[in-house]
Amino acid sequence: MTQRFTIAMPSKGAISQPTQSFLKQCGLKVSKPNERQYVGTMPAIPSLGVLFQRVKDVVYKVVDGTAHLGITGYDVVHENPHENLVIIHDKLGYGHCSLVVAVPEAWVDVQNMADLAEIALDFRERKGRNIRIATTFTHSTREFLHQHSIHHFSMVKADGAIEAAPTIGYADMVVDLTQTGTTLRENHLKMIEGGTVTDSQACLIGNREALLNHPELLDTTRIMLEYIDAAQNGQQYYQLTIDVQGEAPEEVARKIASNPITRGLLGPTIAPIYSTNGDDSGKIWHTVNIIVGNKKLLEAVEHMRSIGGRHAIATPVHYVFLDQSPTYTRLLEKLDLA
Repeated sequence: MTQRFTIAMPSKGAISQPTQSFLKQCGLKVSKPNERQYVGTMPAIPSLGVLFQRVKDVVYKVVDGTAHLGITGYDVVHENPHENLVIIHDKLGYGHCSLVVAVPEAWVDVQNMADLAEIALDFRERKGRNIRIATTFTHSTREFLHQHSIHHFSMVKADGAIEAAPTIGYADMVVDLTQTGTTLRENHLKMIEGGTVTDSQACLIGNREALLNHPELLDTTRIMLEYIDAAQNGQQYYQLTIDVQGEAPEEVARKIASNPITRGLLGPTIAPIYSTNGDDSGKIWHTVNIIVGNKKLLEAVEHMRSIGGRHAIATPVHYVFLDQSPTYTRLLEKLDLA
C-alpha cells in the first residue's frame, strides 16, 4: 500500500488562490470537494494529501511533522527559522512582497539606515527612551537592526493596521510587508534606503527529518518538483513552427543557425513538405520546428522571414523537462544526499 504524505498550503489570505492557480498551471490541480473542509487531494500525485492552514501555521505544521511539505510566504519562513525546516524551492514566482523599514515622512533627515541609527541613539540620549517599532516580524526585525548597529529599540507587537501606529502614537515607526508602498504613503510613512529586511514570494518547504527518513516522501517531492520546474521552464519559451524554402534540410538548418536566437534548445527539427495544393513552382519547402525564448519571439520570426520563411505559428510551451529537476538536485545537496 502506498504511503500517504501531506502538503500544507494557505486556506485564505493573499497567496491562497494564487497557490491553487499556480499548482493548476503546473499540472498539479488541487481538488477540494467541500469548501468548508480543511483537506483536499492532488490527483496528479495520489500519495500526497492537502491540508489547508493559515499562512503562518503552514510553517508550524511542517516543523512539527503534521505536514511533510508546505507552501507559504518566504517572509513567514524567515521569521520562524528552525533546524528541521528546509527550503525546497524559494522562488515559486508569485506572492511577491517585501518586509521593509518605514518611518514618518516628517523625519526628513532620515534617508537611510545610517540615519536611522543616529535617530535611535538620539531617542535614547535626549528623550530617555528607546525608539518604538510596531511589527509582527519581531525576529526578522531584531536581527536586521542589529546588523545595522541599531540596538536601542523596543518592539511593539501589533496586529491589524500596523501602518497607523505612528499616527496614533502607538509606535514611532514600523517594519511591515508591502507590495507597492501605497498603504505606507497613505499613512504618511516612507521607506528608506537599505531598509529592506527581506524580499519575499511564495516558497515550498519541507520537514528535513521526514525527507531523510522516508525515501517515498523524497520521491513524491521529486515528482512535484519535476512538474514545477518543467512548468517554470516552459514559461520562458515558445514553439515556433514555420515553412522555409530550401533545396535540402542541411541548407535550411544553416540559414536558421546563422542567428543565435533561432538555434533553439538543441537545434531545429526540419521535415519536407509534400505539396497537395497544386503548387507547381518547383520550389522545395520544409516545415521547421524550433524552441525560442519568449522575449526574442518577434526577432526569431523576423529572422525566419529573412531566410524565406512564411506562415509562422507560435505556440506557448507548457512544460520543458530537463535531464533532471534542478531544484530536486539542489534539495539532495541540502540534505547531504547528493
